[in-house]
Amino acid sequence: MYIQGFGGSWFNHPFWRAKFLLTSLEDVEKVRESGVPYVTIDDERGLGPDGEQAGLAFPAQPGRTATGIAPSASPVRARSKATLLAPGPMFRRAGAAALAGRDDRGAAERKAAAALFNRSVKVVRALFDGARMGELVNVDGALPVVDDLTHAILQNRKALLNVLRLKTKDEYTYFHSVAVCTLMVNMALHLGMDEEVARDFGLAGLLHDIGKMGVPEEILGKPGRLTDEEMAIIRTHPNHGYQLLVDIVEMPAVVLDVVYHHHERIDGAGYPVGLKGDEISLAARLGAICDIYDALTSERPYKRAYSPSEAIAKMWSWQGHLDRKLLFSFMQSIGIFPAGALVQLRTNRLGIVLEPKRRTSRPQVLAFYCTRQREFLEPEIVRIDDHLAADQVISLENPAYWAFDNWTEIAEKLVKGAGSPAGRP
Repeated sequence: MYIQGFGGSWFNHPFWRAKFLLTSLEDVEKVRESGVPYVTIDDERGLGPDGEQAGLAFPAQPGRTATGIAPSASPVRARSKATLLAPGPMFRRAGAAALAGRDDRGAAERKAAAALFNRSVKVVRALFDGARMGELVNVDGALPVVDDLTHAILQNRKALLNVLRLKTKDEYTYFHSVAVCTLMVNMALHLGMDEEVARDFGLAGLLHDIGKMGVPEEILGKPGRLTDEEMAIIRTHPNHGYQLLVDIVEMPAVVLDVVYHHHERIDGAGYPVGLKGDEISLAARLGAICDIYDALTSERPYKRAYSPSEAIAKMWSWQGHLDRKLLFSFMQSIGIFPAGALVQLRTNRLGIVLEPKRRTSRPQVLAFYCTRQREFLEPEIVRIDDHLAADQVISLENPAYWAFDNWTEIAEKLVKGAGSPAGRP
């Protein structure tokens, strides 16, 4: 069935998009569990309410027209050629049966994500090696990679993002390019951009470092610290990349922008131009965030890989380097927040981000304070995720704003389980 929209608040549905093809019983169960009052389907782009072609049976349910009135005991078509209906009990039974194999499906999804990632790396390696040999970059060869990664994010974002954390130090440039592409697409969709725009952002991420093919391999793969002269050569790669791509007629302008400007800084201390603040485009600011995050979380011959939480904490600590508002949105898009940070939750509570138990585990927050009543609560550990069974982080907070003058002491007592902290505002 093709979902055209969800009833009620956009906050209540469990998907990144409001319009997409619903193909799995697990996704049906997500709709059932979300509590949305009804869904809108377009029966010209997918199955109608009888579901005969899919082998699904929809029991009679009170229908809705576009005005919300139920004129009969069965679903009806609205004037917009869409059908509004509440999923019925048979969906619940079918979904429950499908969920019995969730663990097996999870393993299969991770395997499929890893296979897609490895296929994408092979394509990028061919593109980059061709550029090193002076061949024209084949945009038509790169776009299927972006399309496949975009589709994978829309189908199972978590599986693909988890695969990004399992990279090795071998063939870093190629793996890094696929990872930044994935992060760019994920973030573009998180910001509400349509798939065409997200595709351009993904292509920008895929090609952002192609200029490194103009850097001598002995410098690019040097295991130790670079000299000042070698660093100066490395810093020519944005210009090399731009020159490789600028004459390709079908190359989107956003790709050229990100390739040339992904090392600019908000304070103007970046390169190659020294742009600052709003002089740097949204795409280039996002490219910088995705580039740095993946670089920090990647193992290199001269450094260990930071954990995702460590990388985010380090990036958040920098002053003047990155767009902090965009960086927080990036945290939301990947579900990683700096451990120990004070955050506000969607449920009108403040909490402390806890250290993750594993590198790939979802974040947990110790909720302890009601923002409406401005009073302390019994501490509760809540899981942060993008579905309604979990909570969500909506902002990073300054402890001083909430009059937590002895914040370090409060946080330590809470995390250690020492009971209600003293010094309440």
